[in-house]
Amino acid sequence: MKPIRLIRGFLTVGFWTLMSRILGFVREILLLSYLGPGPVMDAFVAAFRLPNMFRRFFAEGAFNAAFVPMYSKKYEAGEDPDGFASDAFSWLTLVVLTLTGLAMVFMPALVWATAEGFWGDQRFDMTVGYGRIVFPYIVFMSLAALFSGVLNARGHFAAAAAAPTLLNIMVIPALVLGDLFGETVVYWLLWTIPAAGVAQLALVWFAAYRAGARICLRIPRPSADMGKMVTVAFPAALASGVMQINLVVGQIVASANEGAVSWLYAADRLYQLPLGVIGIAVGIVLLPELSRRLKADDTEGAQDAFSRATEFAMFLTIPCAVAFLVVPLPIVSVLFERGETGADDSAAIAVALSIYAIGLPAFVLQKLLQPLYFARHDTRSPFRFAVWAMVVNAGLSFGLAPFIEWLAPAIAATVAAWVMIAQLGWGARKFGKTAKFDARLRKRLWRIVACSVVMGAALWWLWIALIPWLGSPGWRYIALTVLVAGGAAVYFAMARLIGAFSKSDLKQAARRRG
Repeated sequence: MKPIRLIRGFLTVGFWTLMSRILGFVREILLLSYLGPGPVMDAFVAAFRLPNMFRRFFAEGAFNAAFVPMYSKKYEAGEDPDGFASDAFSWLTLVVLTLTGLAMVFMPALVWATAEGFWGDQRFDMTVGYGRIVFPYIVFMSLAALFSGVLNARGHFAAAAAAPTLLNIMVIPALVLGDLFGETVVYWLLWTIPAAGVAQLALVWFAAYRAGARICLRIPRPSADMGKMVTVAFPAALASGVMQINLVVGQIVASANEGAVSWLYAADRLYQLPLGVIGIAVGIVLLPELSRRLKADDTEGAQDAFSRATEFAMFLTIPCAVAFLVVPLPIVSVLFERGETGADDSAAIAVALSIYAIGLPAFVLQKLLQPLYFARHDTRSPFRFAVWAMVVNAGLSFGLAPFIEWLAPAIAATVAAWVMIAQLGWGARKFGKTAKFDARLRKRLWRIVACSVVMGAALWWLWIALIPWLGSPGWRYIALTVLVAGGAAVYFAMARLIGAFSKSDLKQAARRRG
């Protein structure tokens, strides 16, 4: 894959991820309006986190870290990649079906382990009931992750990137209809989630078939390839498990305060926009690309892919982090403050968002640094690093909770993210030139930071000037648009002026096909 095609891959995945996140914003706006921070939304967030937690553990964590590099290399070498994928598909199906059956039986124990603060009030029984409805989502999403990995390895990014939008496309009308018909909105939401999982799996399965992949279910049988994949996946599973433990620790601490789970969830959804559009998009494209470059002993190409991915990611991430840090309250209040969500809720969400903003570059950099290890089948090092980050996260979450209560998980997650980056960066020295920033990135990175600082000052001034309109029901949407557009205009103008990016880069990415 040539550098321009690599950038086009970033843009393709980024576009569809952006669409998914925008629709996700609409979903969260409706959720906060219809449900509002409180018992019902706390229970829904805790229940929906269960299948997502295990999905990241099995599908996006361990499985993808082992499957994608192996499939990419078999595909490049013509070594029956679809036979390998069929075996992996069969074993993954068996594992997730078994997991789902156990979860349905032991759901009360799962809820107690992940939201201990719910015990003894109505939120506990609600979460158990909700969890049994949404947990089967993991089956469809885990299998969809396999087909997405196949598509990405073959250089077909659009369908895999577009599939997550189906969840929001189906959930948004379900919420509206539930409210319109006067029904219990949360149940319309809950039953739509597994249905959306079926739709997502169908989309990527069909797209993989059209791309030439012939993958089918078989009777699972042990093989050398499956043994190798498990050997590589096991440390990655532990690493992903550590990351999920961090989320559980945060939820346990927050669950002691009614509404806090919802506040942190809303803040998380906001900073997940740049994380999803930039970090995840870059990581999806970078892992198979690095695997191919390393198999071909193309050190120069691997370094260029890593540096261009980092440049692209930081150019968009750093200004987002500055915006969330400088003007969180107008963003939160305009997007979420309506219906069941009041001014106090907005203030709480804004504080959490500003804390997460400090860690946003670290969350994105993890998506860039981890492929350096996974492309070499090294999943043990990230696991060791993740364990130390987990210790930091747990220590700060529980240690700070007596003093700052529900804000402790946000601070802990941010500090732990930077600890993880320090370890990944230090450990990547052993990879030599591949893991080093090239001259172009070193030249542009400080300029990106300078432009972001100038943009932050402009945002602060605009916020002060727009306060009367940001508080007006009839004008606040226009005022927020002016605030965001003004900040973006200042950033891109400064970036063009001092050379933080080249206009020709974007033109080439848009026009050339490599």
